[in-house]
Amino acid sequence: MAKGVGMTKQAERGWFLALALAVLTCPRPVPAQAELGPDRCVIGIDVGHSLDKPGATSARGMTEWTFNRRLAGEVAQAITETGAASAVLINGEGRSMALADRPRLAKEGGAGLFLSIHHDSAQPQFLKPWRHDGKEGLTADDISGYSIFVSSTGSHPVQSLRMAKGLAGELRAAGYAPTLHHAVPIKGESRELIDREGGIYRFDELAVLRTAEIPALLFEAGVIVNRWEEARLESAPYRGGLINAVTQAVLDYCALTDP
Repeated sequence: MAKGVGMTKQAERGWFLALALAVLTCPRPVPAQAELGPDRCVIGIDVGHSLDKPGATSARGMTEWTFNRRLAGEVAQAITETGAASAVLINGEGRSMALADRPRLAKEGGAGLFLSIHHDSAQPQFLKPWRHDGKEGLTADDISGYSIFVSSTGSHPVQSLRMAKGLAGELRAAGYAPTLHHAVPIKGESRELIDREGGIYRFDELAVLRTAEIPALLFEAGVIVNRWEEARLESAPYRGGLINAVTQAVLDYCALTDP
């Protein structure tokens, strides 16, 4: 279904919800895992932000880019080690880079799927001061969990949402819970929550998704201004569960996608 020029907000929302329903109800036979090979599916893993624009600051003063780089590298390695798919790491060096260049580089590297790795923060009104190692910091301990963003204006909204649904399912099955704070009707949030249980949001304005010529989603792995969640994200076993969930979701997506 094509999205028409000049479509109203109500019609536009109905269009995207129809895509969500199609993803959930469309029969999808799964080929045997043995049919997959190293060239069967390539995913571009994007390290969100850069060294000069490192994103959010954690409760203990670490940059978001530091968290993004570590998790993206671990996810890329885990996917490649399965032998059933491979990963292209985008901007692991942290160079300044236009958002549209990230999915473009993934596609040029042979990727048929794009995943941008991030870690989350909160709006200023939710942040409270605290001290750590003698330094001032900010924390929002009431907000925690992952979130997944997709765009209805990208080139492959159905496939993007299908991957998002698969990732959310793996995360929930592994015991991870989503954050719903991006749906709060305040400045800087008010995002459309299209899957409450799965923590999937529609965010059409995200250039890294909107400009992608391949299926694309953005994954916020956790809220690093939450002191306790920051500590969990520093734990290898906790990250391991996230990595396993992403890896399995990628393999399932590959199995459902024609070569």
